[in-house]
Amino acid sequence: MSAVLTSPLRSSTVNDRLLGLGSSGQIAAVLVLLAAGLAAAASVNGYYVFVLANVALLAIAGIGLNVLQGLTGQVSFGHVGFYAIGAYAVGILTTKAGWSFWAAWPVAALLAGAMGALLALPALRVKGPYLAMITIAFGFIVEHSVVEMRDLTGGQNGIMGIAAPAMFGVGGEKAMAMLAIVTAGMSLALFTWLSRGTWGAAMRAVRDSETAAESVGIDPLVVKTVAFAISAVAAGVAGGLFAPLSGFVTPSTFGFGQSILFVLVVVIGGSGSIAGPLVGAVLVALLPEVLSSLEEYRLLFFGAMLLVVLWVAPDGAVGLWEKLRRRLVGEEVLPVEKTPLNATPLRARSRSALVSDRLSMQFGGVRAASDLSFETAPARITSLIGPNGAGKSTVLNMLSGFYRPTGGDFKIAGDSLRGLPSHAIARRGIARTYQTSQLFGSLSVEDNVALAVSRGSLGMLFGASRFSAPQCRTQARALLDFCGYRGHPHTRAADLPHVDKRLVEIARALATDPQVLLLDEPAAGLSRGDKERLAALLRHIADAGVGVLLVEHDMELVMGISHRVVVLDAGQHLAAGAPGEVRSDPRVRQAYLGEDLAHHAIERRPSTTLAETADEMLGVGSLVAGYGAEPVLHGIDLQVRGGEVVALLGANGSGKSTLMRSLAGLHRPVQGGIHLQGHELSQLAAELIVQHGLVLVPEGRQVFAELSVVDNIRLGAFRQPVGLEARVEDMFRRFPRLRERQHQRAGLLSGGEQQMLAIARGLMARPRILLLDEPSLGLAPKVIAELFAALDVLREEGMTILLVDQMASLALALADRAYVIEGGRIVAQGTAEQIASDDALARAYLGAGEAPGQAQ
Repeated sequence: MSAVLTSPLRSSTVNDRLLGLGSSGQIAAVLVLLAAGLAAAASVNGYYVFVLANVALLAIAGIGLNVLQGLTGQVSFGHVGFYAIGAYAVGILTTKAGWSFWAAWPVAALLAGAMGALLALPALRVKGPYLAMITIAFGFIVEHSVVEMRDLTGGQNGIMGIAAPAMFGVGGEKAMAMLAIVTAGMSLALFTWLSRGTWGAAMRAVRDSETAAESVGIDPLVVKTVAFAISAVAAGVAGGLFAPLSGFVTPSTFGFGQSILFVLVVVIGGSGSIAGPLVGAVLVALLPEVLSSLEEYRLLFFGAMLLVVLWVAPDGAVGLWEKLRRRLVGEEVLPVEKTPLNATPLRARSRSALVSDRLSMQFGGVRAASDLSFETAPARITSLIGPNGAGKSTVLNMLSGFYRPTGGDFKIAGDSLRGLPSHAIARRGIARTYQTSQLFGSLSVEDNVALAVSRGSLGMLFGASRFSAPQCRTQARALLDFCGYRGHPHTRAADLPHVDKRLVEIARALATDPQVLLLDEPAAGLSRGDKERLAALLRHIADAGVGVLLVEHDMELVMGISHRVVVLDAGQHLAAGAPGEVRSDPRVRQAYLGEDLAHHAIERRPSTTLAETADEMLGVGSLVAGYGAEPVLHGIDLQVRGGEVVALLGANGSGKSTLMRSLAGLHRPVQGGIHLQGHELSQLAAELIVQHGLVLVPEGRQVFAELSVVDNIRLGAFRQPVGLEARVEDMFRRFPRLRERQHQRAGLLSGGEQQMLAIARGLMARPRILLLDEPSLGLAPKVIAELFAALDVLREEGMTILLVDQMASLALALADRAYVIEGGRIVAQGTAEQIASDDALARAYLGAGEAPGQAQ
C-alpha cells in the first residue's frame, strides 16, 4: 500500500491557508505593517502616537480574544474586565506599592489570566447567549468593584500619575507606543505558534464537535479553560500597557462599549486568522478618526460601514481577501509523493475484551436499557441489533461515557469504567464513530487523524508537539490508506463527500490505538459498493486484533461480517448467537416483524377489489432523493389509490423516512415526480403540499411540548379553520384519552398519548392522504393495539393512508397493498397477503445469511 507523504512544514502551510490561519503572504504583510507602525511611532508626535498605541492595544486584546472566539468558538463580551484588571494592577503596584512597571506588568497579566481561568470554570459549562450573559456580568462586576474599593482603586476618581518607563533613551507616550507595537508583534507570533500546534488543533476540534473531541481523549473543559485564560492574559497585557500610556485609570474608561470594540476587532478582521485581529484593530481604531470631520454623522457612517463589511465578508476582511486571492490566482496544488507504508498500521499488541455486566439506563420513568450483559471480544465483530427504540444507541453512549449507567458496570482488562467521563474512557481504549459523521470540519483530513494519535496528550502550549512530528504524520497517512481513503490528505474535512467522511472518521478512531471500536451505523447512506468495501475494512480491523462492536440497520452487512449478534428489544436482551441462529429465532422475527402482535391488534383485512377499481390518488415516479453525492432513494415508483391503505416496509436505513419527508415537501427530491390527483408536488413548499391534502404525521410524534393538548389539535387546522370546534370535538371522540388531558401540556403526555395527539393534529388538516411514519415506535403492546384499532376505524371510514411502521405484520394486517423497500429501491410489491408470505420481507429486515466460516 502507499499514501501521500509531504513534510510537516508543508502540511502546516497548506492547512493554515485552508483554515484561514495565514499564508506566507499574510505573514509578510503583518511584518511590513508592524515595521511601518514602529517607524511611525518613532517619527510622529502627540495625538497620533496615542492613536498608534491604541491600535496596538486593540490588536493585543483582539489576538487574545481570537484564541477564545476564533479557535475555540466561545464568545465573550466581558473582556474589558480583564483589561481593567491589568490596568488597575499596574496602577496600584506602581503608585502605591512602589514597584517598577517591568515588575508590575507581568504580575498584572498573570492576575488577569488567573481570573480568566476562574471565570471559565462556571462560564464554560453554559453555551450561546448564557455564556455571553455571564461574561457581560463579569465586566460590570469589575467596573463596579473598582468604584466601590475606594481605598485601593480611588473610586470614581481613579488612579493618577502612573509613570511610563523609558526605553533606549525614549520615554513617555512614544516609548509605550513602541512597546505596544512590539508586544502586538510578539502576540501574533505566539498565536501563530499556538494555532499551528496540538493545542490549536484541539481548540478547533472542540469548536467543531465537543462530542467527537471527547471521543479521541480531549477534555473540552480543559481546552476551553486554557483558551479563556490565554485570552484573559492578553487583555491584561493590553490593560497593563494602557495604564502608563494614558497616565491614569478611571472606571469610566472600562465600560461595556470597550468590550464590544474587542469583539469587533476579531469579527471585522477575520475570526481565526492570524492577520485578522491586526487588520480589525486598524479598521476599528482608525476609521472613526478618518470620519472625524463629519462629526455629527461619523457614528452613523461607522455603524453603516460595519454592517456592510459583515454582510459582504462574514469571514472578515482577511477572509474576503483570501477568497479574492484564490479567485484571481487559484489554489496551489502540492505534488503528491508516494511512499510505501505498512499494510496494517495498527500496533500489534494484546488487546482486552469489553465486558458489559447488567448495564441499565433509566431516564426518569423510562427504562431505556435493562440488565444487559454481553462481551465484545478482541479480534471479533459483535453486532448489536434491534428495532427502533430498542436501546442500541443508549448502550453505545453508556460504553463511551456520554451516559452514566444507572445500574451495572462495564470493564476493560478488569478495570471498571463506569462513571468515568468520555475523554477518560477514550484514553482507556474505547474509540467510537457516530451515526452522523462528526469530523472536525475546519481541520484537514490528515490533521483529524494526527490529532487523535495523541489520545488527549496535548503537550506544551507553544512548544514542539507530537501532532506535527514526522512519525505522527506518517502514521496518520498510513491509517487513512488502510481505511481506503484516496483523496488528498490536506482537504478540509468539511468538504469531503459522505463516504470519505465515514472512512476518515474510522481512521481517526483507530488512531487512538483502541482496545475496542464502537461503530454507530457506519453504513448509513452508503452505496452497495461502498458497503462492500466497508465490510472488508471491518474484517481487516478485527483481523488486526481490535474488538468491534457494531450497531447497524443493514442486516445483509450485519449477517455477512458478524461473529456474534446480540439482539435488543425495548432495552432488554432478547437473543444472542451466530448470525444464522439469530436470524431464525422466532423471538427476533416477532420483535422485527410484530407477527404475534398483529393478531391482538386487528384482524387482517380481507382482499378487496379496491386496488383495481379506485382511481389513483398519489403517484410517485422515478423518484431520486438523498442528502449528499450518493442518493438514498433510487428511482422509487409507487401509487396509492383512493380509500386504500398502503404499507411501506423495510429495515431501518432503507429510505422509508426519506421517502415520506420527500412526499411531504420537507426534503427536495433530486429528480422524479410526485403527483396528487393531477397536481405536481415535487417542487412545492411543505405548507403548500398540506393545502393540497397530503399531510404527514412524522416519526417521533413531534408535538408542541409547551402547548396544551387542545391547542396542539387546533394548530392542525391552521390552514383549514372552518368548523374548528366541531372538528376538535370529533378528535376527542376518536381519542377519548385526549379529552381527559385537553388542558395538560403536550410534553407531559405518555408516548402513546402523544402519538394519538399527532394523528389528531394531522386529521385536523383534512387530509386527502394521511402519511403515517412509524406510529408504533417506542410504544407498549397494549397502546399499539389501541392505536391501530383507531387507525382501523379510519380505514373503514375510507381514509387513504400511506403507512410506514417497523411492525411489518401489524402494518400488513391494516393494509390493502404493500411495498418492500431495501437500499432505497422497491424490491417487492403486491397485496398484503402476498407480501406477508414473501421471503423478500424477512430478507429486507433480517438479512440473507451469515458470515461464511464465522458462525461460532
